[in-house]
Amino acid sequence: MFVEVTLALFEGLINTCIIFFITLLAALPLGLLIAFGSMSKIKPISKVIKVFVWIIRGTPLMLQIIAIYYGPALIFDLGIMPRLIAVLVAFIINYACYFSEIYRGGIESISKGQYEAGQVLGLTKGQIFNKIILLQLVKRIIPAMSNEVITLVKDTSLARVIVVTEVLKVAQDYAAKGLIWPLFYTGVYYLVFVGVLTLLFNFIEKKMDYFKV
Repeated sequence: MFVEVTLALFEGLINTCIIFFITLLAALPLGLLIAFGSMSKIKPISKVIKVFVWIIRGTPLMLQIIAIYYGPALIFDLGIMPRLIAVLVAFIINYACYFSEIYRGGIESISKGQYEAGQVLGLTKGQIFNKIILLQLVKRIIPAMSNEVITLVKDTSLARVIVVTEVLKVAQDYAAKGLIWPLFYTGVYYLVFVGVLTLLFNFIEKKMDYFKV
């Protein structure tokens, strides 16, 4: 039974990893775009984006998953989208908004004098960001970003709300059959996942210790 449960949980872990990695790959760059939009000097754009971010951050991710899964079918009479796709869309939008606020805080914490120094040297805005701002930004946002990424690992369990089979959903199915210990066993999977990420972020922080801010 132990081997059977372990293998079943591992299969659920595959979906957990898919949700985690695709969300990161899409939400990290999208979050930066949203951050730039929220800081835009064009007021209508910045206002709309800020309101959107406020709505996403102010409502539960579980509600967003349900809305994205059922919404298009109920409102526009469209077909139900695949469950995993709905989960990925909800996660990417949600985490992009959270990442955008981390990016924005990091960018705004850098003194304007450094932008002005870059302009004096004849650098374009893109060159200033890539050569002067980017490394400082990464250094400043790593602690906050690591917290969000670790939260993402645990939030993947919300996929079960629309019956996407991730690791906790598998354990929950066993609990429904009267077998409770797999629920606690899932903790091992999450602890290992989070432990690896913690070591990775600690490594990145140490590598960037040379860059003082």
